Amino acid sequence: MAELSAGTAPVPQRPAVGPFARWPQLTDLLIALLSFVLTLTLWSRGPDGGALKLDSFADVGIVLTAFVGNLALLWRRSHPLQVHAVVLGALVLVYFGSPSDGVVALSFSLYSLGRYEADFRASLVGMLFAFAFVATDHFVLNTPSAGGTMASGMIVALWYTGRRLRFRGEYLRLLEERADHLERERLVEAERAVAAERARIAREMHDIVAHQLSVMTVQAGAAKTVSRADPEAAREAMASVEKAGRQAVAEMRELLGVLRPVEGARELAPQPGVGDLPALIGEVRDVGPTVHLDLEGPVADLPPHLGLAVYRIVQESLTNVIRHAGVEAQVEVRVDVLRDEVAVRIDDNGTGGSTDGSGGHGIIGMRERIELLGGSFSAGPCEEGGFGVRATLPLERGSN
Repeated sequence: MAELSAGTAPVPQRPAVGPFARWPQLTDLLIALLSFVLTLTLWSRGPDGGALKLDSFADVGIVLTAFVGNLALLWRRSHPLQVHAVVLGALVLVYFGSPSDGVVALSFSLYSLGRYEADFRASLVGMLFAFAFVATDHFVLNTPSAGGTMASGMIVALWYTGRRLRFRGEYLRLLEERADHLERERLVEAERAVAAERARIAREMHDIVAHQLSVMTVQAGAAKTVSRADPEAAREAMASVEKAGRQAVAEMRELLGVLRPVEGARELAPQPGVGDLPALIGEVRDVGPTVHLDLEGPVADLPPHLGLAVYRIVQESLTNVIRHAGVEAQVEVRVDVLRDEVAVRIDDNGTGGSTDGSGGHGIIGMRERIELLGGSFSAGPCEEGGFGVRATLPLERGSN
């Protein structure tokens, strides 16, 4: 047998559907006709031909009664209890109206009563009525015999067989419903995972592009301003623009490489962390703002994803400083690694900025990143002036 390709689940095979299940109405018609023919054949085995002689209107009535009882089997699936009542009534009329040997339709109605009747109590009562009638005939009104015992046992066996098949059908239906439910849940989880991954990539792209473009914009403006008075300073500013652009392209290439992995490609560079904050702050200082970094606690022991989160928060906050507070702003960045949490605090003395992130996706992205890690986040104007960002990340959840 051919092997399945990796990642491909085998397609479950649906059970074969027989002709009885494929054409139920035609099946019930054939059963009704067969039952009627067998009933007439059973009567014809009598010593004088029984009801088949049709010598009187009573004989014709008996045959019509048997015909109606067998015809009722056409509705044995949709109305099993009513069909069983009709068949049982026809049996009683035939029994007291002629010395015939019964109605074959009773066997089919008993099975259908157990198989298709949802009300167990009504189904059981219907079977007991048939059992009481047959048992009375064979053990009370007539001499007990092995045939009577077998007939009584067949009544219970036919009903019980139908009931067991109904339980099995219900069990299979529940399994199919559970499988469908699990499949829908799997699809929903897959869609949720895709949406979460898209949001994560959007945050990463925003952090990378917004920061580097802000640095490049400020450096390009500075180069334009001093190009005539100080060409050397302009060249240095443009070199910084080139460096920031190359770094942005490299980081975006690494991020896109995750989306389109190629066999044999080089190993991706590690994601930035708290250890990369001095280099980040050095880039910001080259643009103009004065940034002071204070790291407290075992920052080198932070899990990689927590280190990345801290780095992105500081990066986005400094990007907002460049865009809104201006190049003359002074910024205090403090990262405290405590026993059970990491506290990040960024304060500047500039003006401007948005308290709710409505002007862009930066604050929204930071809030989403922190909430995904089970932390808390706040951003807004400080009482003494300027703008502040506060973030707290739990260490226990992040280390699991």
